[in-house]
Amino acid sequence: MVSEIKKIGVFTSGGDSPGMNAAIRSVVRTCAFMGVDCVGIYRGYEGMIEGDFKPMDARSVNNIINKGGTILKSARCNPFRTKEGRKRAYEQLRAEGIDAFVVIGGDGSFTGAMIFNQEFDFPVIGIPGTIDNDIFGTTFTLGFDTALNTVVEAVDKIRDTASSHNRLFFVEVMGRDVGHIALNAGVGAGAEEILIPEENLGLDRLLESLKRSKESGKSSSIVIVAEGDKTGKNVFELKEYVEEHLPIYDVRVSVLGHMQRGGPPSCYDRVLASRMGVKAVESLLEGKTSLMVGVQDNRLILTPINKAIKGHTKIDKELIRVSEIMTT
Repeated sequence: MVSEIKKIGVFTSGGDSPGMNAAIRSVVRTCAFMGVDCVGIYRGYEGMIEGDFKPMDARSVNNIINKGGTILKSARCNPFRTKEGRKRAYEQLRAEGIDAFVVIGGDGSFTGAMIFNQEFDFPVIGIPGTIDNDIFGTTFTLGFDTALNTVVEAVDKIRDTASSHNRLFFVEVMGRDVGHIALNAGVGAGAEEILIPEENLGLDRLLESLKRSKESGKSSSIVIVAEGDKTGKNVFELKEYVEEHLPIYDVRVSVLGHMQRGGPPSCYDRVLASRMGVKAVESLLEGKTSLMVGVQDNRLILTPINKAIKGHTKIDKELIRVSEIMTT
């Protein structure tokens, strides 16, 4: 180790995702293992500005690896967007003796950390925590796997009702800008159609697909819709359009909403969070900064935070092809 870092802060920022607590636990216990003090920063950047700090040791993170949400809380913080707010945050960190921090969150959280690092030369490492899986530089973000399992379980239950009543269900899932949840959960749940922002299916093609499903003998159908899909203005407009043009269908809408963020993290997310927390602390102690921990080919890698923010994830074209074959 080459660093003189003696105390590391850790906080969560942005939307919560399953696995954040497991990552907090990993950072705290890695600090304890390395003989470095650790401080929990509550309510993200807001708590940083207000000095809402609490020392954490290995025992303070008992029994949280299985819990969803974040014990350190999360909050939006407009003051941190200003230079004065960031200066106040820096003063609070220095007064507490914090030499570096680990931020667990998404691109907005990383943008704040990058600017903070540039202004004050303050060591920072990011851990990607978002169910949307929309961060460049990692194949999986914390919470994505759990969200997929939540969606698939919900769709399985909706299908029971769809089959019982010969209904068509539009199921809206999260994914304002990317369709990773919709595509993967759609294939996993056996959806008849999947609508994602990256591939504009078009209303005419959607109707043709639903007609073919009916003609092939399917008595019920499930269509997974990412909230950012461009086929219609929203999922309720899609329902009305199909009812108007295909009156043979009894159509219902189910919006899964924030339930996708909650619940205990999957084993995969717990293990990934544990690995990323160790890597984040080790990287800071090695003198590295302004980097994000990611995973590719099951190996942990480091990506410059500015690239993680500016880069764009790509939808899996092979999985799109698989989905098209499976919906035959």
